[in-house]
Formats: sequence, structure tokens, C-alpha cells
Amino acid sequence: MNREPPYTLDILRLAASLPVDSRLEAADGVAEARSPTCGSTIRTEVRMADGRIGAVAQKVTACAYGQASAALLQGWAPGRLKAEAIVMRAAVKAWLDGRGAVPEEYAVLSPVQARTGRHGAVLLPFDALLKAMEGAA
Repeated sequence: MNREPPYTLDILRLAASLPVDSRLEAADGVAEARSPTCGSTIRTEVRMADGRIGAVAQKVTACAYGQASAALLQGWAPGRLKAEAIVMRAAVKAWLDGRGAVPEEYAVLSPVQARTGRHGAVLLPFDALLKAMEGAA
């Protein structure tokens, strides 16, 4: 049995920093994603500028890990290309699966690696973002 507390203070702070329901005026793409393992949902809106992410807004219904991951993505995504989002998602997934190092930006979420049932919630912000970007194309 895992005796570590499920959430650190840093994870809870990140989760609490996420706006409850942000929206973008004139979003270029909108998508929803749901994690089949935990039921978390995210609605993401994206505005693109010259092929890069200009702004992201999210409505997140998830555990603190999912909320914290969404908050990290919210700060990381602006200015990024779709290819960068794909690469970062792959790096986070590899780390969660024990096949790579934690990306520096996601080190705060280290406790989630041992909680496989929450991995879907951590990846969900990427899934919703990528779907929204496809809709913007």
C-alpha cells in the first residue's frame, strides 16, 4: 500500500491556481476530453497565432493531479507549436510509464507516477489541447 500522501502542498497550490471556468473570445478551436480511467473531463479552447498557441482556456473537472497538470499546461503552452505539445505529452507519458525522466516542468507532479489510476488525468490536458488544435486547423 502506498503510504505517501496523495497530494503535496505544491500540487494543491497548483490545482487551486487554475481558473474555475475560463473562456476565450474568438477561440479558433474547442474540444472536450474525458479520461476513461478516472472520469476526469476537460473542455479546452485555443486561439492560434502564426501557427503557435496564442492562448488557452480550460474548464477542468478532475482530481488535484488533473487540475495541477492543467495549470502547468496553461502556463507552458502559449507560444508553443503543435509539435512541441505532442513531444511534451509523449515525454510526460513515458515518465508516467517509467520509461523516461520527468520533464522539468512536471517534476512537481512526481508523486502521481506511483498512482497509475491518475495517469489519465495528468495526460488529459494535453489530449484536450491537441484536439482543440486539430479543430483550429
